[in-house]
Amino acid sequence: MALLTLPPLSLYIHIPWCVQKCPYCDFNSHQAEQKNNTLNELDYVETLKNDLQLESQFTYGRKLSSIFFGGGTPSIFSAHSIAAILDHAKKIIGFEDDIEITLEANPGTFEQEKFAGFYAAGVNRLSIGVQSFNEKHLQTLGRIHNSDEAKRAISIAKKAGFSNINIDIMHGLPQQSVDDAMKDLQQAIDCSPQHISWYQLTIEANTAFYRQPPTLPNDDILADIQERGSLLLTDNGFAQYEISAFSKNNQRSLHNLNYWQFGDYLGVGAGAHGKITDISNGRIIRRQKTRLPDHYLKNAKAPKTKQHTVATHELNIEFMMNALRLIEGVPSDFFEKRTGLALAEIQDSLTELQQQQLLAEASTHIKTTPLGQRFLNVVLEKLSAEEKINVDGLQTGKQ
Repeated sequence: MALLTLPPLSLYIHIPWCVQKCPYCDFNSHQAEQKNNTLNELDYVETLKNDLQLESQFTYGRKLSSIFFGGGTPSIFSAHSIAAILDHAKKIIGFEDDIEITLEANPGTFEQEKFAGFYAAGVNRLSIGVQSFNEKHLQTLGRIHNSDEAKRAISIAKKAGFSNINIDIMHGLPQQSVDDAMKDLQQAIDCSPQHISWYQLTIEANTAFYRQPPTLPNDDILADIQERGSLLLTDNGFAQYEISAFSKNNQRSLHNLNYWQFGDYLGVGAGAHGKITDISNGRIIRRQKTRLPDHYLKNAKAPKTKQHTVATHELNIEFMMNALRLIEGVPSDFFEKRTGLALAEIQDSLTELQQQQLLAEASTHIKTTPLGQRFLNVVLEKLSAEEKINVDGLQTGKQ
């Protein structure tokens, strides 16, 4: 089997600065004005343009179907800078007519005044990092906004013209009860967003929480939160389409869907990742930019990039780690189209997982059952045991 078709193409733009580093955050984010990480907006925008120019060689004739500004806190930049980046991307690559352009925003008052400017710049989806409406939990999480500011930010975003708004809400917080979690979620629902990303706090390495672990709810409480929260969202018209993603009126995150469906994406900015399908050489490559903002800026003309070819035996699990997060799974033919591998090579494992009621017996889609969603790690461990897959025509190529 060979790679014969190109998937949709997205663009991820990383803005690495934030006002204050949160104790749970393991992303490539740096507090503005700290030593060796000085926020230099104008130079960074110019470096992004150069970076994007270099990455444009991997479009292979495709226009962008989605753009996502992530961070850090992208809303720390001016609307003028966001507009300049988008104008450059449209000029050198081009946009699909229905392109989705998302920007992550902080609810703090500093950024609220910019919302109208972001909308005018071309951003048509806003993702607001509320995390909690509970003042105690906000303080524990190191957030710089309060509950009223979060609600006001959402209101201002709507008045600015945004009709596609996501709210990030965390659960499983230190000392959080089931009732606390439901109150948080209900307040998010009451703000009438089109999308809610509702995800559990996990303690990651290289974070303040990892160095000084807080007391988290036990497994029974976490299970109750998950069960009651999912029901609350469903009762209020939100459909779950991914482990942590719920949407109204099918207004799903097109950008994240492309990730989960193993599509392609360019990555620009400090520490940004990209995935590219190279059908001419029958391979899939991953690219990553240097992480530290100052190092990224020192190579402004041509930002340093690491690249490697995804090994044939790794493609199966890379695809499944993304696709099986989706409640509906993915069409069965996506596996062959997006990896170049024959589905028959892993059919024995799929059949065994179906017999264990972890995968659904669906001829058109590869998807988990509700039990499989709960034990997704078990499913992935079984599929990753497929160490070698015989492939005809798929070349690894040079890195």
